[in-house]
Amino acid sequence: MKRVIFTLLLALFAVTTTSAQKAVELTHTADQVVKHWNNQTAPHSNQETKDEYVNEKGYAFCTSQTEFYIYKPSTPKSDKCIIVLPGGGYSGVVMSKGFRIAEWLRDEGITSIVLKYRLPNYGHKEVPLEDTQAALRYAREHAAELGIDPTKVGVLGGSAGGHLAAYVSTFTPDAEKPAFAILIYPVITGDSWLGHISSYNYLLGKDRTPEEVELYSLHNRVTATTPPTLLMLSDDDPVVPSQNSMLYYKALKHYGVKATMYTFPSGGHGWAGKAGFKYEKEWHHLLLDWLDTLK
Repeated sequence: MKRVIFTLLLALFAVTTTSAQKAVELTHTADQVVKHWNNQTAPHSNQETKDEYVNEKGYAFCTSQTEFYIYKPSTPKSDKCIIVLPGGGYSGVVMSKGFRIAEWLRDEGITSIVLKYRLPNYGHKEVPLEDTQAALRYAREHAAELGIDPTKVGVLGGSAGGHLAAYVSTFTPDAEKPAFAILIYPVITGDSWLGHISSYNYLLGKDRTPEEVELYSLHNRVTATTPPTLLMLSDDDPVVPSQNSMLYYKALKHYGVKATMYTFPSGGHGWAGKAGFKYEKEWHHLLLDWLDTLK
C-alpha cells in the first residue's frame, strides 16, 4: 500500500512539474525580432541540454537561443539606444518586465532592444557577457536603420540584469563598452553577507573560488574608463541589499566616473517594469532626466 501511495505521489509530482514547465509563447509588442546565434553558432556554449521554455509570467528558462527584441518609436525623440537586460537571478530571464520597460521607452521616443540572453548554467560566465556585447555591436552596426547614434548605445538592467550591465561595463575593452549604464537594484558583490548568492551559483558555479568571487564582484573592476552610470534602488530591498549599489557607486566616484544614485524609501525588489510601484512616475522622470545630462 505504501509503495502504491509513493508511486502515485511521484506521478503527481511529475505531472505538476511538467505543467509548471509547459512552454508558452512570449507575448510582446516588439517591432522586430532578430534571432542572433545559439549554442552551436556562438563563440561559447552554456552546455544547456534542456529545452528552452517560457512560463505563464513571461520568464524564459534554459535559454540557448540569443534574441534581440527591437522597439522603435514612431516619432523618435532621442538618438540614444538602450539595451534592456532583464533580471532573473541568472536562473531565468524575466522577459515580460523587459518588454514593459521597452514599451515605456518607446512611448518616450527612445529606441531599445530587449535581450534574451543565454543563461550561464552554473559556471559558463562568458556566455551572457558575449550575448550582451553582441547586442551592443548589433545596435551600432544597424544604427542607420534604427535611427540612432552608434556612439550612444547604453545598457539598462535590473537585479542580475544589473550585474550583467555592470559586467559588460567593466569586462569589455574600452572601445566597445556601452556609452552609459543604468543599474536598477543590481547584484554587485558575491560576499556571502551582502550578495545574492544564488546568482553567483549560476554565474560561477557552486565550486567557485574566493578569487573568482572577488573578480566578479564588480565594484572591484571599476576603472576611470567605466561608463557613466545611474543607480536606482529601494532602501528596503529584501533580496539584493542596498549595499550592492553603494559599493559600485563608491567605486565609480573613487575613479571620477560620472555617477548618480537614487534610493527610494520603499518598494522592495523587482519593481522596474512592474505595475503598482509607488514611485513609478518618479523613477521614470529621474531616468529620463539623467539621460538628458549625457552628451
